[in-house]
Amino acid sequence: MAEPALIALGANLGDPAAALRWARTELARLGTVQAGSHLYRTRAVGGPPGQPDYLNAALALGTDLDPGALLRALLQTEERYGRVRVERWGPRVLDLDLIGVGGQVIQQAGLTLPHPLAFERGFVLAPLAEVAPGWRHPLSGETVEAALRRVGQAGLERLPERL
Repeated sequence: MAEPALIALGANLGDPAAALRWARTELARLGTVQAGSHLYRTRAVGGPPGQPDYLNAALALGTDLDPGALLRALLQTEERYGRVRVERWGPRVLDLDLIGVGGQVIQQAGLTLPHPLAFERGFVLAPLAEVAPGWRHPLSGETVEAALRRVGQAGLERLPERL
């Protein structure tokens, strides 16, 4: 097993907390969950107005899957939970994003690592800082902690529950 895969989880339809707990169990079938963050409540960013708040979290997953296979497994997990992709940044029952795997940089159809927006979004960085605070963006060299200080945590509410 190489460096862990960093995965952001989110949901804002149905029972988001149950969706994230279910996803953690499913992701554990793909490897070993090495760390899980608290759940964070956040306002929807982008997409149609009037969406419910999101619950977000992050996991560090030790896995032997290569990034392409892992991304396919994440998308299949979303589909098994009932995710239907209707509109960009629209509400969803489950969202699983592959943020990074060690220092890998990948740009191919359907897979970009590191995730292109991760270091600009507090709702990704706050949970990620709990599971991989020192992880460095392989292109900029910025750590998760430094990015979170830069972006800030406005609008984030850390809940007591952990994944």
